[in-house]
Amino acid sequence: MPSPAQPLRGSGSAGPSQEPPRGEATAGSLGAPVPRGSGSAGPSQEPPRGEATAGSLGVNLLDFDLEGLAAFCAGLGEKRFRAVQLYRWMHQKGEHDFGRMTDLAQSLRRKLAGVAEVRGLPVLSEHRSADGTIKWLFDVGNGNAVETVFIPETDRGTLCVSSQAGCAVGCRFCSTGHQGFSRNLATGEIVAQLWFAEHLLRRERRLAPGERAIDNVVMMGMGEPLQNYAALVPALRTMLDDHGYGLSRRRVTVSTSGVVPMIDRLRGDCPVALAVSLHAPDDALRDGLVPINRKYPIAELLDACQRYLEAAPRDFITFEYCMLDGVNDSDAQADALLQLVRGRVPCKFNLIPFNPFPASGLRRSSAARVAAFAARLQDGGIVTTVRRTRGDDIDAACGQLAGEVQDRTNAAQRLAQRRVAIPVRPAPSGSGAAA
Repeated sequence: MPSPAQPLRGSGSAGPSQEPPRGEATAGSLGAPVPRGSGSAGPSQEPPRGEATAGSLGVNLLDFDLEGLAAFCAGLGEKRFRAVQLYRWMHQKGEHDFGRMTDLAQSLRRKLAGVAEVRGLPVLSEHRSADGTIKWLFDVGNGNAVETVFIPETDRGTLCVSSQAGCAVGCRFCSTGHQGFSRNLATGEIVAQLWFAEHLLRRERRLAPGERAIDNVVMMGMGEPLQNYAALVPALRTMLDDHGYGLSRRRVTVSTSGVVPMIDRLRGDCPVALAVSLHAPDDALRDGLVPINRKYPIAELLDACQRYLEAAPRDFITFEYCMLDGVNDSDAQADALLQLVRGRVPCKFNLIPFNPFPASGLRRSSAARVAAFAARLQDGGIVTTVRRTRGDDIDAACGQLAGEVQDRTNAAQRLAQRRVAIPVRPAPSGSGAAA
């Protein structure tokens, strides 16, 4: 990744910092459903252009979903409609200055100025790809930085959002996992990525009022979203709320490595589109590629996917499958996937060409092998797509997001041991994988 600008160290205070070892759910994440209005306060600074404010003035209002903001305003003696006005100013207009929120009562503006602020995240660097992809590096304090990627398409704009500084799951093929884990992001730090990108792009493109730059959000950046559940759900609600960003549930996707209890909770609390990082047709291989499989094996994961569909906005689960040369890309493994899911979980497969990095010890499957694997799944009756690599010239492609992480999990040592214990194996006969 290109060298970022000098980080603004210490510009954010430490937020929630649970460390889930070896891909297990964070402590305290398995309790009662997240109530509306919850969301932990955390660091973040920035007017829309990414400049840090001079000091922290109080509660970060980006930490609240609408119910949480209504409760906060009630504590100031204000009625709910004032919270709705404030929420619209922040999210629909991108305003951070209470003084410019002209339809708020002067008395409320004075109250807010003394106890709260709208704090985004300082931008450490921005890189723009030849294909239009944009990657931002945001400072989240204490030596940590997270990456966010905007992917323009002809029919939509997609934002890939991070949920943690690092990731404790440690998937073999993911650059983020090799950096280890530092802490969870606060709700406001998750929302701030969308807040910044949406309003920056609106200004750049000179969009008409109410016209969106981003209409698709995928929680596929740094981190395992379901291991930061308490902060994730209020952020999702803000994305969906008609007074916020008004996104369709079908256009907000949570991607998970397979935290089964949290899949069940999301079904009840805030069902959006679900993508599951599968990457293997059997437990023996998935244990090595996606270590959380040792805690929640494939059978339990597929059962959770079946249950999720009862409330999901789509009638299928997307299974993500990173194509690894000589590891998981044989015809026999494609057939095993068909046997695994057919008649059990309505689904589609999204095949992802691996984006290599030195520490992985893995290779990308050839284009011919990926095409043959996809054809085999399609011939078996499963809708299958191949993800087009975007932003790889700025290290913004799938699996390449790394940011800066002050690891607290000894990830480098753990993953080095796993690389020795689980080497790349020759592909089974008939795979046709490139050498």
